[in-house]
Amino acid sequence: MHTTSLLSVGNTLDECIKCNICTSYCPVSEVTDKFHGPKYSGPQAERFRELGQVRSPDHSVDYCSGCRVCNEVCPTGVRIAEINARARAQIAADRGISLRNRLLGRNEMIGKLGSYVPALANLAMHNPISRILAEKVVGIARGAPLPRWHAETLNGWLARTGDRRLKSAQKVVYFHGCAIQYYEPFVAQAAIAVLEHNGYEVIVPPQNCCGLPMLSNGEFDAGERYHRGNVARLAGFARAGYAIVSSSPSCSLTLKEEAPELLDKHDEATLILKNATWDIFEWLRELADEGKLRTDFQPLTVDGRPMTLPYHAPCQYRAHRVGKPSLDVLRLIPGLDLRESHARCCGIAGTYGYKTEKFEIALEVGQDLFEYILAQGDVPYVACDTETCRWQIEVGTGVPNRHPIEFLAAAYGLYDLDKRRLKNEP
Repeated sequence: MHTTSLLSVGNTLDECIKCNICTSYCPVSEVTDKFHGPKYSGPQAERFRELGQVRSPDHSVDYCSGCRVCNEVCPTGVRIAEINARARAQIAADRGISLRNRLLGRNEMIGKLGSYVPALANLAMHNPISRILAEKVVGIARGAPLPRWHAETLNGWLARTGDRRLKSAQKVVYFHGCAIQYYEPFVAQAAIAVLEHNGYEVIVPPQNCCGLPMLSNGEFDAGERYHRGNVARLAGFARAGYAIVSSSPSCSLTLKEEAPELLDKHDEATLILKNATWDIFEWLRELADEGKLRTDFQPLTVDGRPMTLPYHAPCQYRAHRVGKPSLDVLRLIPGLDLRESHARCCGIAGTYGYKTEKFEIALEVGQDLFEYILAQGDVPYVACDTETCRWQIEVGTGVPNRHPIEFLAAAYGLYDLDKRRLKNEP
C-alpha cells in the first residue's frame, strides 16, 4: 500500500546525537558562514527555544534553505528541516513578515493576476528596469529566474479541449500546482497525454496553491488556509479510491507530509488525502511494475545517436523517500543516454534563491550541479522534476530544461520537445 510514515518534530528532537553528519552534507553551510549548520541552528538551538530562552541563534535559521538534505542523511531520523521551519514561523510571528516574503508566498495570486494580461505581465516583470526596482525596493534579486506567463492557462486549455479528452472507466486525479497552471501548462498537457495514452481519464478538479511557499516563509496561518482548501476539494476523490498524482514533487510532498506535519493536521481527511497522493512517476513506475504501462516508445535520438540527457533529482523529490522513479521509467525509453547528477542541490530551494541576500548563496550551492551538466558536452536538454529547480538550472547553465514527463510524452510520439506542445494540437 502507498503510505508515508511520519515522525513528529517533537518526537525526533532528542534523537540528535551531535554527530555533525548533517552539517558535513549541508550545501548551504558549505558556502556561507551566515548559516551555522543544521545541527546548531536546528535541534541544538531548539532546546533553548523550548525553554523560552531569547538568546538563541534564530538569525541563522533564516538562512536554512529547507532543502532537507539534513533529513536525508541524519542517521537517527531527526526532522531538522521541519524544526527549522517551525523556528522561522516563530520569528515571523514575533517580528512580522516582509512585503517581499508575502509576495513570494502568494504564487497563486500573482499567477492569476498576470494570466489576465500575460503579454503585459511578462513585459512588466522581465524588463531590466523593473528587475532593478524589484531588487532595490522589494528585495527580489534581479538575476533570479522569474518564470513567464503562458498565453493560455491550463484551465483555459482544458476548457478549450474538453470534448477531445479521453473518457474511461479508469480514472486518475491530477494536481497541477500554481507554476503549471500559469507558466508551464505544457507540462500538464504532456502529463495528461501520457495518462490518457495509458487508458486513464484525467480528472482535474478545482484546487489552490499547496501552501508550501507560505510555509517556507513562516506564514503558517495562511498556509493552513490553503491546505484546508485542498483537503476539502480532494479528500472526496481519495475516499472514492482515486489516485491523486502530481507532476510537481514539492506540491505532492506538501500534501503528503509538509503541511500535515508542520500544521499538526492528522485528521481523517488529511490522512486519507496523504495516502492517496503520488508523484506522477512514482505512480507510473507502479504501473510498469504491474505490467500495465504501455511501452510503445519511439527512440529519442539526436542526429541518429542516442540523446544524452543529464538528470537532476531535486531535493523535494528525494524527500519523498521513494527512490528515483523518474529515472526508473525514463530508462525504459530506447535511444536515451541518461546521466544522473549526484549534486546535493541546485540552490534555488523554492523561494530561497529569489531573495537578494540569498541569491549568490543559491548560485554557489548549485555550482556542482551546473559544472556537472556543462561537463556532459553539447546536450540539447536537462531533465528535472521541480519547476523552480528547472528555472535555476537554466540560469546556471544556459541549457534548456524539461520535466521528465515531457520526454515520456515525446517517446510516445505525442509531444514536441522543442516547441513544448502536443503534436495533435491545432
